[in-house]
Amino acid sequence: MDFLRVAGAQLNLVVGDLEGNHDRIARAMMWAEEQSADVLLFPELAITGYPPEDLLIRPAFVQANLDVLRRLAALAGDVVSVVGFADRVGPVADPLEDAAVRCVANAAALLYRGEVRGVYRKVLLPNYGVFDEDRYFVPGREPARIWDVGGVPVGVSICEDIWILDGPPTHQAAAGARVLLNINASPYHTVKAEERAALLAAQACRSGVPVVYVNLVGGQDELVFEGDSMVFDASGELLYRAAEFQEERFVVDTPLGALRAPGGAVVTIRDDLLIDRSVRPIPESAPRLEPEEAEIYQALVTGLRDYVRKNGFTQVVLGLSGGIDSALSAAVAADALGPEVVWGVAMPTRFSSEGSVLDAKDLAERLGIRFDVIPIDDTFAAFLSALDPTFSGTGFGVAEENLQARIRGAIVMALSNKFGHMVVTTGNKSEVAVGYATLYGDMAGGYSVLKDVFKTLVYRLAEWRNTEGEVIPRSIIDKAPSAELRPNQKDGDSLPPYGLLDEILARYVEEDRSVQDIISDGFDADLVVRVAGLVDHNEYKRRQAAPGVRITRKAFGKDRRLPITNRYREG
Repeated sequence: MDFLRVAGAQLNLVVGDLEGNHDRIARAMMWAEEQSADVLLFPELAITGYPPEDLLIRPAFVQANLDVLRRLAALAGDVVSVVGFADRVGPVADPLEDAAVRCVANAAALLYRGEVRGVYRKVLLPNYGVFDEDRYFVPGREPARIWDVGGVPVGVSICEDIWILDGPPTHQAAAGARVLLNINASPYHTVKAEERAALLAAQACRSGVPVVYVNLVGGQDELVFEGDSMVFDASGELLYRAAEFQEERFVVDTPLGALRAPGGAVVTIRDDLLIDRSVRPIPESAPRLEPEEAEIYQALVTGLRDYVRKNGFTQVVLGLSGGIDSALSAAVAADALGPEVVWGVAMPTRFSSEGSVLDAKDLAERLGIRFDVIPIDDTFAAFLSALDPTFSGTGFGVAEENLQARIRGAIVMALSNKFGHMVVTTGNKSEVAVGYATLYGDMAGGYSVLKDVFKTLVYRLAEWRNTEGEVIPRSIIDKAPSAELRPNQKDGDSLPPYGLLDEILARYVEEDRSVQDIISDGFDADLVVRVAGLVDHNEYKRRQAAPGVRITRKAFGKDRRLPITNRYREG
């Protein structure tokens, strides 16, 4: 026999939905039986969903996930199903460690004919960026463990295990594995897909063993998983690539790597193979999302859609200012959820231009979403009147500007409370970075679509979205950005041009470069110091911001964790 029939189930699972995840996994197991597969791979921690975070500290949760595993094992037939789960193991040996926490392993169970026939525990635990696995898991100790599936030695590993040059898959190949199976919950960020493909191809070529990689798909809080499961042959050639941001099941008859003498103990899982061994044609790979804007836009759609639906909402509401940020947010919402459940609200004051209200109305009509105008100038005037004795003798300033934003925040939250719509906030990463946003105003809401999207990218995404039909009016894209909180206000009155600002922010926030290093790139020293100071000073705002879709290597929130009380400044 010169191939292994490997099936993959690229599923959109939900953290903590043990029963729902059980049903999704069980359906895929039945499907794999119908496909006469030898092996079926599920994503990492498929039973619990990823990442379960501090749910892993709760013994009842770990036990419930083990109960689900046993029920799935009872359903297992002739296909060896590799299912990610949280395994209970002995407490850590180090007395300084919290044994009550770290007594769980990130594991994969091999299910066959009614039993759990084997367990692999993740060896390499990522503890950087959005990952915090060392907080929860005890590492596995058998990187070279291989399993016999009908006479084919296979190596099973989990996510990070394959990202390290000398990781477990390398040891498994050296020990005689002829196919490497890797299950994942690898979150999306821009350019990661091609980095991942190159890494997997290199692993296959270096080991002389085919690699089958199955990834999670869907949104989980800030994280988005794009799927993009892949199969490489022993020479590193891509055989199959699954869809991005979509659930998918696939079967690939994977040619085996070279036969080698086993270098260690081999555990037999399955001692026979199915009768039908005629090689099936390799399925056609899904088309890639191109250009980059298409991929990012779909990540935003997936993140918002799953956050709304997985948290029990059915409709959303957002403020429509007539500006580019709210326009793009509305377009994403309509594409993610359907225009019939998106509600846009314009809330003009004396400083709002007639054109902005008309642009918001035009946008709503093009998208097919509900649109209402709720004027707030009388409310604004009432606040000013109430505050007049206290504000007496002071000029119109930031307090009065932000008061308008806070009234708007109160309005959309009132609509949310009354009708059950989740509020979508519309601020972008450039504004959030430097604090050009109002706490309890435009920052109020349940989820932020553009939280990790710089302003310059907002324009690129809007232009791309319009290539499929102009839904964002040209007048919105072309107008100078303005908060319209005072007469003739423009963003450029308070901030440098966004093109310049974003270049500095990318270096300071995403690349963690020093002020002096950024200045050495040719940027004005005073400007760099000022921008860095704004970023540092506004950490307290970001800590209170709504969660939002992560699309870069360094997003505010899970990736970037700085103290609010912090007197260290560069420059």
